Amino acid sequence: MNKLHTTGLCAALAGAVMLAGCATYTGQTSDPNDPNRTRTGALIGAGIGAVAGLLTGDDAVERRQRAMVGAGVGALAGAGIGAYQDRQEAALRRELAGTGVDVVRQGDNITLNMPGNITFAFDSSNLQSQFYPVLNNVADTLNEYNQTVIEVAGHTDSVGTDAYNQTLSEQRARSVANYLSSRGVSMQRMIVVGAGESRPIASNSTDAGRAQNRRVEITIVPITG
Repeated sequence: MNKLHTTGLCAALAGAVMLAGCATYTGQTSDPNDPNRTRTGALIGAGIGAVAGLLTGDDAVERRQRAMVGAGVGALAGAGIGAYQDRQEAALRRELAGTGVDVVRQGDNITLNMPGNITFAFDSSNLQSQFYPVLNNVADTLNEYNQTVIEVAGHTDSVGTDAYNQTLSEQRARSVANYLSSRGVSMQRMIVVGAGESRPIASNSTDAGRAQNRRVEITIVPITG
């Protein structure tokens, strides 16, 4: 995916069908432990918002956060939130370097962008076995940094009907969530959702663009009190 270098200023998109968004990407460098590297992604089309962001919205995440606190998971506060996510981001970058998974930092949230060509066969919701070791590393990190809730979101390109793509995106997200659960990540922490073809990050008019749009995103949100 092409990324536009920026100084960190957010651009607002106006209009009845357009959403405003500002995405800060943390790019890979020679030092995977350094969380302070940034890239930004362009917004693609009207009504799409930030390239990386929660589908379910703040209310759903806050309900899940409260449930986790009620289950005895401690909440993070103040400067500890950013420091906690810095450490988790660095750990994820070490584990995912060279795998094709992009690690995106937006504020205190971390999103893992998993392209469909490395996670699933075409038109399938069955995880490819060669991707298991990558998800194993993700699960290990999520288990170590358990003061978070996790949104697993599936996305498709525009080939096929809206209804078919919605179902496929949900099935792919569920496959990833189920695998993470099998590796010890609590399902109570996870929100599983499909966006179908509604949130492209590239043009669907080319093969390369459609390949970028077929993806699963795991967004990791700190539990705050």
